[in-house]
Amino acid sequence: MDAPLARRLSLVARARLRYVRAMAGPPSHAHFPTPLSDYPPASPDGLLHTLSDRIAQDPANIVATGIFGLAILHTFLAPRVLALAHDIQHRADHDADAAGRPRQPAFLSEILHFVGEVEVVFGLWAVVLLAAATWARGWTLTKHYVNDTVNYTEPLFVVVIMALASTRPIIVLAEWAMGKVATLGRSTPAAWWFATLTIGPLLGSFITEPAAMTICALLLSRQFFDLNPSQRLKYATLGLLFVNVSIGGTLTHFAAPPILMVARPWGWDMWYVMSHFGWRTLLAVFGSALLYYTMFRAELQALATRPAVIDPEVPDADAVASGHGLLVPVPAWIIVVHCLFMAWTVVNSHYPALFIGGFLFFLGFVKATSACQAEVPLKSPLLVGFFLAGLVIHGGLQGWWIAPVLASLSETPLFFGAALLTAFNDNALITYLATLVPNLGEAAKMAVVEGAVTGGGLTVIANAPNPAGQAILGRFFGGAISPLSLAAAALLPTAVAVVCYRLIP
Repeated sequence: MDAPLARRLSLVARARLRYVRAMAGPPSHAHFPTPLSDYPPASPDGLLHTLSDRIAQDPANIVATGIFGLAILHTFLAPRVLALAHDIQHRADHDADAAGRPRQPAFLSEILHFVGEVEVVFGLWAVVLLAAATWARGWTLTKHYVNDTVNYTEPLFVVVIMALASTRPIIVLAEWAMGKVATLGRSTPAAWWFATLTIGPLLGSFITEPAAMTICALLLSRQFFDLNPSQRLKYATLGLLFVNVSIGGTLTHFAAPPILMVARPWGWDMWYVMSHFGWRTLLAVFGSALLYYTMFRAELQALATRPAVIDPEVPDADAVASGHGLLVPVPAWIIVVHCLFMAWTVVNSHYPALFIGGFLFFLGFVKATSACQAEVPLKSPLLVGFFLAGLVIHGGLQGWWIAPVLASLSETPLFFGAALLTAFNDNALITYLATLVPNLGEAAKMAVVEGAVTGGGLTVIANAPNPAGQAILGRFFGGAISPLSLAAAALLPTAVAVVCYRLIP
């Protein structure tokens, strides 16, 4: 065969091969991430073999999970980074004073302070993740994942509901309601503490957990943390708040993100959720609060003798300075309108165009009634939204190992496995991935949801509203909350929830 003919036949063969490949569709590695349905069935040799097979099929899995692990490690190191930033700034100020120069922010201190903010950790590492994905898969697939695959509805919803719940009229209403309960204990700091940590989290079943967390954190900052309790009591309060908010939203099917994720796929309605969680949730919330009250009773009662410190960062419950320097009470009709805006946001929580559009109208209403309003706080909601957006970008790439782990566990190990995984992933992500496990029994479904909400207070990233609480209360902990101290403080209320959900018949 002559050379020209061979070349022509070779070109025809290559063209035919390209045609066959095109007709067969893209290979599995053309997707990012690889769909769970594209993986082979679980290996009969066990979970480790299943995971190793998935890594061999798509090596990007281990890279994405490794970057996610580094982000989690970063959250644990954040308090030390902030402490280093403060030390550098302190030395810079000392040197400036000694030289007679005006004080200026130190560049390295500002960089470290930014890197040490827990709210920006997952966003920072998302940049690393997207760079690695672009290098491995190309910009087109990476862009498709970020823009079309990841669902940002929950981060957007948290930003809006947190901003609404932080407004002065809502705080006035919440403080009035909590105050009615606190009057049963003569409105002492201890009474406010108990009312806020029990009634407040349960309100999360109706006004959503992010809103409940925001309101509880604001009231605690005004009625409790401003009195400068001991560090031990501060962490106990924070751990109890995080756990109770996580389990307190389980009385309905629309307010807690981990239940919201499964309600539609599994056909859970409000009656089903109330009947299965109901009294167990109430027992866990009040039981853990009573235990901590008993442990810290002497110190809580002693807080009544300390003078109250007005916090300028928190809206006052009775009056606030308007733009003209006058103290104007909030009319009832303005409170009603704010509640209607919150109701609109909750009802349309799955439709960003509707609740964001409603928020824009709300900002106009606040401007028109500015004499009775404080400034709408947007910094903390935006930081929390950034945190959650980074978390869902990372979390969407962890299904390759979380789904087979959940599928390999029986009911009781599934409960504790979900609780443990929740400490390192948002609990809504855990329950969402459980909906992807085929043929999951009803008892197993309950176990994974109970485990997810039970572990929701162990870390800041375990439950979507936790970053909101940290953003509001972090300043009472020197600007940074210790992850280990938080986990230790949350162990007791977490254990109470375990008993109520799994050990009581």
